[in-house]
Amino acid sequence: MVEPVHAFGDFLLEPGSGLLRRNGKSVAVGQRGLALLEALLEAKGGVVSKTDLMERAWPDTIVEESNLTVQIAALRKALGVAPGGRDWITTIPRIGYRLVRAGAGAGEADIVFPARPTLAVLPFANVSGDPDQDYFADGAVNDVITALSRFKSFAVVSGHSCGYKGRFPDVRLVAKELGVRYVLEGSIRRSGNRLRIATQLVDGGSGTHLWAETFDGEIDDIFDFQDRITVGVATLVEPHVQTAEIDRSRRERPGSIAAYDIYLQALAKVSTESERDNAEAYALLIKALEAEPDNALLLSHAAWALEHRHTMGWPSLGPDDVRECAALARRGLEHAAGDAMVMAHCGVALLQTAKDYDWAVAVLQSAAEANPNNLMVVVRAGLGHLHCGSLEEALAHFHRANRLSPGDRGAHFSLCGIADVHVIRGDYAEAIAWAARALASNPNFDPTLWVLIAANAHLGRTEEAHRYLRELKKLAPAATIARIKAGQPAKDPDRIATLLQGLRKAGLVFRHANLALTHF
Repeated sequence: MVEPVHAFGDFLLEPGSGLLRRNGKSVAVGQRGLALLEALLEAKGGVVSKTDLMERAWPDTIVEESNLTVQIAALRKALGVAPGGRDWITTIPRIGYRLVRAGAGAGEADIVFPARPTLAVLPFANVSGDPDQDYFADGAVNDVITALSRFKSFAVVSGHSCGYKGRFPDVRLVAKELGVRYVLEGSIRRSGNRLRIATQLVDGGSGTHLWAETFDGEIDDIFDFQDRITVGVATLVEPHVQTAEIDRSRRERPGSIAAYDIYLQALAKVSTESERDNAEAYALLIKALEAEPDNALLLSHAAWALEHRHTMGWPSLGPDDVRECAALARRGLEHAAGDAMVMAHCGVALLQTAKDYDWAVAVLQSAAEANPNNLMVVVRAGLGHLHCGSLEEALAHFHRANRLSPGDRGAHFSLCGIADVHVIRGDYAEAIAWAARALASNPNFDPTLWVLIAANAHLGRTEEAHRYLRELKKLAPAATIARIKAGQPAKDPDRIATLLQGLRKAGLVFRHANLALTHF
């Protein structure tokens, strides 16, 4: 693959050759300087956090932040000044750095456009009147920051290091000072042996409250309570930030073709579980990859879209969706940089399409260890065990996902997974109970209907099986046993056998007469 060449001002950076040229002459910036410069250029004028820059220049190495400061200073000196007399690299206080976009006007150059959403976590206010409870408030916040930092979809800034402890400023002022989009704040109150922590997520630009939650508990086992707070906040903040970003993209940048905006548009479409939306999402992602071929987020979601089509048995989008999906997944893993969500999507793609079972399960398990609080990551780890590992482990992951799920968002994945385990074990009545809950959460998820059709057929409930079969044909007219079988892992054929037998009993055709099985 030919790596993209970055041009800015009089400079040309060729990542493949490791050369930075100015008007054709080589500029000495060193290996780490080149890595930092490439990261800043890839952000296209957006802010790159200090953590991301340090990971880029010192991969898999723990270094002091002062090393980054030294390298940035050296890079500034080598680049000189940008048009207009400013430094090429701008410091965003307490967050990171950005590269000034050539050609930007004076006013435009001062505007900060983060490469990804940023969240500030302020110190929790101790409103119990007992100063001795400050330690618990500080500890709870630190745990929350650690948990939120596992999510790669947004950057986290600690308000403790910014002098906000003991102050109650307007969150819009905080957001402006820290250069963040979202602010998480909270309070702690103790009454006897009871403890209450209230948290809320606020849009830093408008001051609008996006979400609020209160956690109550006994403090006899203080560490368990801290864990509950941490998991609760982390798993609730991420989807609300994601939803707000999608809304923001639609509202404020409807015509944008930036990679992040395209990712948001595609995410909203692929999440509907609709064949048409899935195809539109894939087209968007492929368009974005033309500009950023090594963007792990885009690669993994393109792989997800194709994998989902294959798993659902929907019509192909290209001459060989399976091969293309596997290629996208492998490229995504090459650039994942520890992103649990990227690893999870790519792992499932390897499992469902490439049938690379051992590698896929290892990737999915690593993703769950990297972020055990991400709902979709945990669900996908359960999927790996469902097809290729321990059914007990699969159930453990799916039940954990149920506890993590905020409301009904994404609950159908884990509920259907539990139902599938019960089908494999022959517990058809139990499978129907769980699948019914999954159907209530999302009526457009084909595998839920597979379970309901098969389980009812095995129990002799022919009328119910036929009713759900009609619903499946409305969602997926081309569905056949052959298509469903082709989209499932086959490391242990017994795992899918009972489901397929039930579908056959209900009357689902093996394949359509005008389609050759070799198509799959």
